[in-house]
Amino acid sequence: MTTLRTTTSNAGETHALGQRLGALLLAGDVVVLDGDLGTGKTVLAKGIAVGLGITEPVVSPTFTVVREYDAPTPLVHVDVYRLDHLQELHDLGFDDLVGGEAVTVVEWGDRVSAALPSDRLRVLLEPGDGDDDRVVSVDAAGMTWGDRRAALADALTGSDSGSDSGSDFGARDG
Repeated sequence: MTTLRTTTSNAGETHALGQRLGALLLAGDVVVLDGDLGTGKTVLAKGIAVGLGITEPVVSPTFTVVREYDAPTPLVHVDVYRLDHLQELHDLGFDDLVGGEAVTVVEWGDRVSAALPSDRLRVLLEPGDGDDDRVVSVDAAGMTWGDRRAALADALTGSDSGSDSGSDFGARDG
């Protein structure tokens, strides 16, 4: 697994990064968003939704836990922050929501990693040096991400080289 890193300087850049990631996602993909409160998980999720072609407002599912959005590739947006037990996720029918024809984005996914497929994209958002800076680390695990590695690196850089050369800025083996 390779970790790719970038830094965003404000919420607009985090949203734009989400849009680029959303444009890469395919039906059945699972994206896990991790990071402390206020690091931009929902902002990134909103950008992913735009990248998938969702035009309706995307709001945090903190209290509803799951929100579904219709698009050519639908989005299932899950926030497990308020769940106390993994069983609660299963009781919500999470197993039926993952995979299939939708992209699933799980905020606070580290709390339920045992219930998630091993083939997934993990995005960790952490505070950077400036007040609004975010260090974004992306780990792609599984067979489907191996084929999209160059495109993923391009999405993080904001480039569209379509090749592996020079696109792994800040990459390290993890």
